[in-house]
Amino acid sequence: MGFRAVVITVSDRGSRGERADGSGPAVEGILREMGMEIIGRRIIPDEREMIRRTLLEWSDGGGADLIVTTGGTGVSPRDVTPDATREVIDREIPGMAEAMRRQSAAVTPHAMISRAMAGIRGRTLIINLPGSPKGATENLGVLLPALPHAIEKIKGDESECAS
Repeated sequence: MGFRAVVITVSDRGSRGERADGSGPAVEGILREMGMEIIGRRIIPDEREMIRRTLLEWSDGGGADLIVTTGGTGVSPRDVTPDATREVIDREIPGMAEAMRRQSAAVTPHAMISRAMAGIRGRTLIINLPGSPKGATENLGVLLPALPHAIEKIKGDESECAS
C-alpha cells in the first residue's frame, strides 16, 4: 500500500506514565497489517494546543498520509481532541465519524456522546478514535475498507471512483 501513518494517543495519565497505552499499539498493529508504515508514535496529554501542534507537525511537514488519534473524544472537560482537530483541518469528512458512531451504537449507547471526527489537512487524513483499545479498534475497523481509497484521493489520485 505504501502509506505513511502516525498514531497519537491523547491521555493525561498515559503521558505521565501512570497508565499503559493499550489503544495506540492496537491501532498501530492494525495499520501495519494493512501495509502502512508507522512513521511516528506519541503519547501526549489532553492539552488542546499540544494536540493542535502535534497534528500540524505531522500533517504539514512530517510526511504523514494518515494521522490517527486515540482518546479525548468524549464530553468530559478534558476531552478536547475533536476541538483541536477541527482547528487544523481544511475539510471535514462527516461520513467517517457517522459510520464509527453507527457501528459503536450497536455495542453501547455511550456511542452517541462521541465527538470524534475525521477530516483533511492538506494531503493528510486525520481521524479521531476513542481511547479504549476495544473502541479504537472497532471504530478503525469500520473505516478500513474506505481508507486506501480515501487516502489515494486526498493525495491527488484523479482516476474514476468505482461504484
